[in-house]
Amino acid sequence: GVKVGVRTRGCNGLSYTLEYTKSKGESDEEVVQDGVRVFIEKKAQLTLLGTEMDYVEDKLSSEFVFNNPNIKGTCGCGESFNI
Repeated sequence: GVKVGVRTRGCNGLSYTLEYTKSKGESDEEVVQDGVRVFIEKKAQLTLLGTEMDYVEDKLSSEFVFNNPNIKGTCGCGESFNI
């Protein structure tokens, strides 16, 4: 599966983290959709509440995109956000 979390970094405060994992952590929330297992770190659960994650491919890149309704602002480069 994929583990999603947030870390303090960037010029605006928080940034998303993604890592592969084979098992659910003790305090992780597990979401399964379309055969994909996503684990959400406990300390990120309130920050990510209501967030939609999508995988987008175009001619120049492929990436996960987050649509987070809790965000109050982002930095100019789009790498970090604040709540």
